[in-house]
Parts: sequence; structure tokens; C-alpha cells
Amino acid sequence: MLCSFWLVDNLVGQSRLEEAGELYASLCGRASTVGLLSEQIHPTTGEFMGNFPQAFSHIGIIASGVNLQRTRAASRR
Repeated sequence: MLCSFWLVDNLVGQSRLEEAGELYASLCGRASTVGLLSEQIHPTTGEFMGNFPQAFSHIGIIASGVNLQRTRAASRR
């Protein structure tokens, strides 16, 4: 999942904020019922794969969320 959050950051860096926001929301929707993320998610079944919970995925969700929100706020000024 971490690589998917890197894609969010890449889209933010290209000022493609709508796409970044949609991807970020989709990734957030993949969390477990208690809000935890796994290392990987099967692309068609949505099944958690790899380590669970995975700290790097949580670092990604936080860092990308902050990056996206700060960039959105700056673009409104």
C-alpha cells in the first residue's frame, strides 16, 4: 500500500489534486473495520495480504494525507 500512497504524492506534485484526492479516498476505504492497513491488498478481491497491520502503510496514509491537505490549502490562497 505504501507505493500507492507514493502515487498520491506524485499526483499532488503534478498538481493533479482531484485525482490524488480520489485515489487517497479509495485507499482509505481499504482499511479494516478498525482502521488498520495491511502491507498489500489484492487488487480484485480486496483481501489483505502480507503483514497486518503494517506500519509503513500507516506512515504512507498519514504523510500523503498531510501533503494533499497542505497543497489543497495552498492552492486556495
